[in-house]
Amino acid sequence: MAKVHWTPEGWRCEKQKDHLYRAKWMDYSSPSIMLLTLVTSDRLPLLGELHGEQIVLSPLGQRVAEEVERIPSYKGASSIEIYNYVVMPDHVHILLRIHDRLPKHIGQYVRWFKYQCSNLAALPASDGNTLFAPEYHDRLLTRKGQLAHMARYIQENPRRLALKRANKDLFRIRQHIKIGEIFCTVLGNIFLARHPQRQVLQCSRKLTNEQIEARKDECLAEAANGAVFITAAISEGEKRIARTLREEGYPLIILLEKGFPEPDSPHYRYYKPQGVYFEACAAGRLLLVEPNAESFEQKGIVANVMAKTGDIPHTTQRYRFVALNVMGESMCRELDE
Repeated sequence: MAKVHWTPEGWRCEKQKDHLYRAKWMDYSSPSIMLLTLVTSDRLPLLGELHGEQIVLSPLGQRVAEEVERIPSYKGASSIEIYNYVVMPDHVHILLRIHDRLPKHIGQYVRWFKYQCSNLAALPASDGNTLFAPEYHDRLLTRKGQLAHMARYIQENPRRLALKRANKDLFRIRQHIKIGEIFCTVLGNIFLARHPQRQVLQCSRKLTNEQIEARKDECLAEAANGAVFITAAISEGEKRIARTLREEGYPLIILLEKGFPEPDSPHYRYYKPQGVYFEACAAGRLLLVEPNAESFEQKGIVANVMAKTGDIPHTTQRYRFVALNVMGESMCRELDE
């Protein structure tokens, strides 16, 4: 955590790299809406416990919640509005709005918040003992409807934690799982990978709306008859049909080019799919599949991609997208052999 110094003008913090995934186009002091996420050091559950689908805050967690509400009273922070927040056992989400330009980068206020919380926990920052990890994550909200969506996301955090704990196997990343001839990293209902009626869902980008609707009706009928579709959901038609299948409660296998954190990443252990994918995963209706890097260079995969596209560089996005579809076909082919 950055050291805090007092000056005649108030407080300031030494600059350090504690802001993850910073948007280069944003100066983080202009009017905006953002979601901030701070995790406790070593992800220790110091702030509360999950009881049923509710978080019961510890005395420290209650004081941290009070400190969140105090943020607009910090020097120069009067234009910050705390729109919503939730204190979880090992992290805090803060949804805030900056109404007028701040005199400082939002990171300065985050550091001051962390410094204050460390004092609440009787962990003096000067000794290197801090309540929160040095890094924090932000997500800027730039599209219509995101604010309401994020507010719901925050409110439902305790319920999602309860679902994840109740369905641990469905939220465990598994490596080196073989589906057909493809080795993959997966998360979700692993039994879908062995379903006897797997079918690949692919739609050309050239399909008209009428053709997409016709294909959707076919897929719904096949799903009602027990089929489980595998798709990379790349083209507009694939996205629309996959969304309809999910909304109708049918299981899906989604192919990802790169969907999971690296095993040595601090986020690997705590990864979970977001939004509607989380709900489908908790219900056992989803399997996320990321083929291993070597799969993109398998001789059979390369030959099939080249047959479809010609000799295009393997590093291009076009090659990798076509390769995902070819792998989907491969994962279903064993059913016909």
